[in-house]
Amino acid sequence: MLQQTQAATVVPYYNRWLRRFPTVRSLAATTESDVLHAWQGLGYYTRARNLHRCGKMIVEKFGGRLPNDPDELKSLPGIGLYTANAIAVFAFDQSLPIVEANTARVLSRLFNIRAPIDSTSGRQKLWEASAKLVPQKGARHFQNAMMDLGALICTAHNPCCQICPVKKFCRADKPASLPRKRQRARTISITEWHCFRTSGRTILLERCRQRWRGMWMLPKIQQRNSAPIHRAQFSFTHHRITLEVFRGRSNRLTTRQRWFSCHQLNRIPIPSPHRRAIIDLFIAERGAGLHPQRS
Repeated sequence: MLQQTQAATVVPYYNRWLRRFPTVRSLAATTESDVLHAWQGLGYYTRARNLHRCGKMIVEKFGGRLPNDPDELKSLPGIGLYTANAIAVFAFDQSLPIVEANTARVLSRLFNIRAPIDSTSGRQKLWEASAKLVPQKGARHFQNAMMDLGALICTAHNPCCQICPVKKFCRADKPASLPRKRQRARTISITEWHCFRTSGRTILLERCRQRWRGMWMLPKIQQRNSAPIHRAQFSFTHHRITLEVFRGRSNRLTTRQRWFSCHQLNRIPIPSPHRRAIIDLFIAERGAGLHPQRS
């Protein structure tokens, strides 16, 4: 959950997740739809799908117990070098290097790494630097300290060099100029059209493909013949997406579309931009009597 997401945002989701899926076996036994519903609002839904697949593999391949071997951990869906090492360090107190946002910043300054840290050579230099520093004992506490150092003192902007406990080891002439990153990809603007079609206290939704695979959204439309009744913007990777919703027409339903009651909306996974649009449009049309859950 902490990948690409701040801890303050994650905490309530994490607590709800553990209440809903308290064990690996309970996660493995549930459906992907339930997993996506529990995850909705956090974004980057591939993480949730991988976590679900991970649970199933741990039950099937490792008897329901998380392996402590980093190589076995990396064989699980969605677990790469960082996550495997982080689990081995913090869950099993193994002596392994860790490179994440905070430690990458500390390491790039301590070792004066000039290569962009999101390049192949830059990442390799960071992992080599981390491996040089990690102690044979107490790696768990050491890596926690490195993360705290980056989060509280060796910050991205205005680092507190005057009180840094490792200042005398720092090789960077201008710490605030590091780390370096490659130029960001250009943001692409996209407009997407969807329809809001209701019948009594039900609404028509469509099963998503691609971006939000497995979730339910307002049906896509190819043409617009009127002004939108809802407009919102959101970001997705390198895209800035404008969501425009129009009043729906009585076209023939496709195999990926079905009607849902308002009460059912609280039990199915819906992408946050579409859930907000549904709530706003229901309230605008029918008042506060309908309350699909906001994420």
